[in-house]
Amino acid sequence: MNKVMEKALNNQIAEEFYSAYLYLSMAAHCENIGLKGFANWLRVQNQEEMFHFTKFFNFVLTRGGSVKLQAIKEPPSSWKSPLDIFEQTLKHEEHITSCINKLVNQAREENDNASFNFLQWFVGEQVEEEDNVNSLLAKLKLAKDNPASLFMIDQELAARVFTPPAAAAE
Repeated sequence: MNKVMEKALNNQIAEEFYSAYLYLSMAAHCENIGLKGFANWLRVQNQEEMFHFTKFFNFVLTRGGSVKLQAIKEPPSSWKSPLDIFEQTLKHEEHITSCINKLVNQAREENDNASFNFLQWFVGEQVEEEDNVNSLLAKLKLAKDNPASLFMIDQELAARVFTPPAAAAE
């Protein structure tokens, strides 16, 4: 594996692990304030990020590269409101989208077609991630501070389950 791509992919492994850590912290916060549905949605998000982490981890190893796990910074542990959580979630997902786009560009520069092809799944995944968060943000903005609306959203989020993509299963 090209050493430039190996380093860039290892950096993304750290980004994905931090994402999982962040969403678990958000889930704990929601659990603490009695929003178990929100906590469930965020726990599922944690599982998705661990799936992403594992895909990158396995890809580096499959290509003959070395995985070098990095230190993960401590995520925040409290937020002002569910709206704040999902505004921060969108900001974070936009950051991850930027990271994936940089990796795609790096793969092109390095003429690494295998990495370029691998990353295309993540390009599509980030479109879906941002769309899901934007949809929740729209609902939260409409609900404002209405407890009944927040309760309904919480109930909806309680139904989310993690289903690994069949074609992308490792």
